[in-house]
Amino acid sequence: MVILVGMMGSGKSTVGKRLAELMDVPFSDTDRMLEHLLGRQIPKWFKVYGEAAFRDHESNVLKSLEPGPGVLATGGGIVMRPQNWEEFRRLGRTVFLDVDTAVLKHRLTVTKRKRPLLEAPDWEARFDQIYAERHPIYCQADICFPVKDEPLADVADRLYETLTIS
Repeated sequence: MVILVGMMGSGKSTVGKRLAELMDVPFSDTDRMLEHLLGRQIPKWFKVYGEAAFRDHESNVLKSLEPGPGVLATGGGIVMRPQNWEEFRRLGRTVFLDVDTAVLKHRLTVTKRKRPLLEAPDWEARFDQIYAERHPIYCQADICFPVKDEPLADVADRLYETLTIS
């Protein structure tokens, strides 16, 4: 299994779907699994129950998965719990989609998707804080894959080439 990690807005879901097509394997997304399990969209669940409860459910979803062929897109904060890295190692190889912060901020500005952790007046400062906390942890991934300001289909194609070579 290929497990995609990275910041919100890095394209994990979009790249993951395309990569799964190229590899001819199933695609899964922990955020979609959680929404199905919890019965509501993540931002709404986050507001009612908070981040800690959400992270507990996120870890449980990860534990419930079995190793095998596939591509898994993960939520941006799933990497913050060390036990989740143990689950990643059990399931497969991790790939960090390492996108420049300016590109991430632009994507987050134009998207309609709400990000609960950025619901703040100065969301860019909050983003910078989250990025500083998470970036070194993302770098624990088996593959750190640099992503430029390019179409996400191209990112998936490049990643597919990298994975078939390694």
